[in-house]
Amino acid sequence: MEQVVDITEAAALHIKEMMKQNEEEDAFLRVAVKGGGCSGLSYGMGFAHEVEEGDIQSEHYGIQVLVSKEDAPILKGTKIDYKQSMMGGGFTIDNPNAIANCGCGSSFRTASNTGTPEEC
Repeated sequence: MEQVVDITEAAALHIKEMMKQNEEEDAFLRVAVKGGGCSGLSYGMGFAHEVEEGDIQSEHYGIQVLVSKEDAPILKGTKIDYKQSMMGGGFTIDNPNAIANCGCGSSFRTASNTGTPEEC
């Protein structure tokens, strides 16, 4: 299994808790890229129930992760973590391919893919 993204143990624990709360324990976690955001691309994470043709599948701390082959080059080497602070908690995404970020790292662009930037 090829690994496109890396999910930390802290993120995996939080994702497992979300799966349990939403009765999605048997689901996959799909990590995706879509057009939009102030830098042109934005990240998406959600639960999926089927592996689609061309999906790259990997496992992180018991979570089955899916990334489409189209999104794989953009997400290669991305690290997803979960940080807790006084202001609450949230996922952090560190993508080594991103050359510009805005929106607290939720919107980005790469050297080869500018996406479809929108006004903030």
